[in-house]
Order: sequence, then C-alpha cells, then structure tokens
Amino acid sequence: MTFKPTNYRLMNCADGRIFDDAGWTLADPQGKTPSLVRAIYEKKEFEVRDDLDGFYRYANWLPVKRTLANSCPPVTYRSKALAEFLGLENLFITFSGYYPEIGAFMQTCSFKETEAYSVCARLPENEDRILVVASAGNTARAFAKVCSDNGIRLLLSIPEDNINALWFDKPLNDCVKIIAAPKGADYFDAIALGDKVCTSSRFLAEGGAKNIARRDGMGTTILSAVEKTGRIPDAYFQAIGSGTGTIAVWENNLRLIADGRFGTHKMRLYPSQNAPFTIMYDSWKADSRELVPLTPEEAREQASIIKAKVLSNRKPPYSLAGGVYDALKDATGDIYMISNDELDYWKEKFLSLEGVDIYSAAAVAVASLDKAVKDGAVRKDELIMLNITGGGEKLAKSHKDVVYAEPDLVLDPALSADEIISKVEKLF
Repeated sequence: MTFKPTNYRLMNCADGRIFDDAGWTLADPQGKTPSLVRAIYEKKEFEVRDDLDGFYRYANWLPVKRTLANSCPPVTYRSKALAEFLGLENLFITFSGYYPEIGAFMQTCSFKETEAYSVCARLPENEDRILVVASAGNTARAFAKVCSDNGIRLLLSIPEDNINALWFDKPLNDCVKIIAAPKGADYFDAIALGDKVCTSSRFLAEGGAKNIARRDGMGTTILSAVEKTGRIPDAYFQAIGSGTGTIAVWENNLRLIADGRFGTHKMRLYPSQNAPFTIMYDSWKADSRELVPLTPEEAREQASIIKAKVLSNRKPPYSLAGGVYDALKDATGDIYMISNDELDYWKEKFLSLEGVDIYSAAAVAVASLDKAVKDGAVRKDELIMLNITGGGEKLAKSHKDVVYAEPDLVLDPALSADEIISKVEKLF
C-alpha cells in the first residue's frame, strides 16, 4: 500500500491565523509575538488506522509524509495493584517502554520514540539536509534508533555526562553521528552546540517543542488512552522537563472535544518536576507567565542534584502562546514538586506493584499522583491517566545484548559557529 501524506494546515496559537505548512515550518512567518503553531487536521474525527502498523495507527493526527520501520505505539491498561494501593477506581496507565507482558515493545524504553517516529516521518525521503537533535539522553537514543533503522542522516548533540543514555541492541548505522558538550555541561549547552551547527545550510534543526510532529507524536499517548477507555480522562499526570508532552495531550484533548464522541471536557493537567530543578513549578506558583530567573550556574547545580536528569530544561516552552502556561490556564490543574527521596520510593513501589522498572522521570509522575490523591485534587472515582514516559530498561537489557555509543567529537559550546561547523562537516 502506498501511504498518502496526512492533510493538515497550521494555526498560529497567538492570533488564530491559519496558513499552509511550507514543509518544515516551526513558526508563523507573519507572527507578531512568540507562539507555537498547531496542526489543524483535515480529518476531524479520531479514527485508528488499522491498515497501518505500530505507531502509525494514529497517522490521521500526525503530520507525516510517510511511515518508517520498527515503530511501536504506547500501550494503555487498567491498573489494579497501584490503583488499589492509592484507593483509585479508574486508574489507567499509558506505558511507553518495554514490557512484553502488556504488549509494549519500545526498544529504547522511552516515549521519546513517539517523537522520533513522527518527526522523522515528517521529513521527505529526498531531504538533503542533515537533521540535528539536541538531547539530555532519552530523545537522543530514540532519534538515533529511528534514524539508524531507516537510513536517515542525523547529528545528535548531547552533554558528555549523559553519554551512558546512548545504549542500543546493535551498533548504530554510520548515518548517525554524535557530538557532545564536555563534562560539566548541561542540556542547554548541548542545545547551544546544535544551534551553532544549524547556522550552516547543510543542517536542519529539528525544532524541539516548536515542531508540530514532535508534539503530535507525544500526543499519541492520550489517543492510546482514549482508544482503551472510550472517553477523555478527567485528570492527567506526567513528569516534565520541557512540558512538551503536556502541551501535546492538551492539544489532542481539544481535537477530541471537536470530535464530540469522547466527551466535551478538558482533562485537568498535573505535570510535575524533580526538586530542586523546578523552574516551571516556581513560575506557575508565582502565577507568572514569564519564567522565574535562573542563571546557567544555578541550572547546572540544580541539574547535578536531581535524579531525573531528563527533567532539566532551563528554557522550556512555558511562556509563549500555546505553551505550558496557556495549557494549564485553559485546562486547569497544578504543577507538583517531587524530591529525590519521593522519586526513589515510588520507583521501587511501582516495580513491586506493577511488575516493571520505570525511569526516574516516570517515578516523579507517580509520586505526584500520590500527592494529588492525598490533597484531594482527584477523586477516587475519576478516570485518571498516568503517563509512564519510560520503563522496562532493566527488563530489556536482560533480554538482549547491549552496546554503547561514543561521541564522534567533544566540542566546547563557546567555540565559534564556523569552528564547530568545520569540525562537524567532516563527520559526514
């Protein structure tokens, strides 16, 4: 079967202007204020594509031009043990990771695969430019796997301290190259490296939260939940570093309301951060659209303390139109702050109750659900969606041999763009 690209247009979230996608549009060229753009799909009804495999079952609401090999969708199931422990009657867990017992087979064990399979499928097959992705770890692993499996040229930029996140079940294809910011650097330093590379026309910035494909890929988590439960959840829990996943489910919630068959309500959003890296928590509690001040030195120190390292984005898409602040104001909810000790407790408790290991970030989300139950933010009879954004790594590694990737170059982000580009171009 020949796949037909999904039909959609774009909307400026700040002023509602509708316009056509030029192919890789990340912002409205006529926009007057900072704003995300949102995909407006031709297909208004939520329908699962049973003629397509894996993740692409949700292709009607993905801005994709093709399908790629080896994808897997998130899996939603009704919790028994954790639900009983928390006293909840309708807790549904959307699991993105490796847990064959429930039918979850994401090889990188992270919901970042949903981003990678969507973003890379937004690229045309004849794209000449090299895709550039900056990551603190899980995103890098997901994009590396997808690009390696499908022969897509990719440059990853990561902090060298996070290199252990780049584990795979086989060596990477030569089309994937890795540069690293030196030890002591953080995610923002990796972004700075990638940004300098992208001043060359040979390279294409993936775009992060501004890329509709990234957000709508992550938004398949709520589509999985609605497919399982038949309706929009009442409350949603997820740990956040950038908050892009929370924006994504809010956007799909709005699409589901427009469909009308799954409810007409907005589910309350309960994202959470790992203390002391709590820039969005602090900003939200101050009722501030603008992010509270955080120096690079403070950010690096806080990032060095938290155990959920992937939750350490110091410039998240919080303030701009259509971002985290707008999502929370529109859907209501709250942001929770979770300590390392709380994270550790729920990491072990989830394993004992649900039977699979989870990442530290996912444990932050579980801890926030426990807090919400205790403070009365959710009722025991409400339909609750808990987004477990990564798990099963220990299980996956016990089932296969593992190889680790190494950086092709370690580069100081303070180098000039020309110096960085001249070194990186020699890799391809």
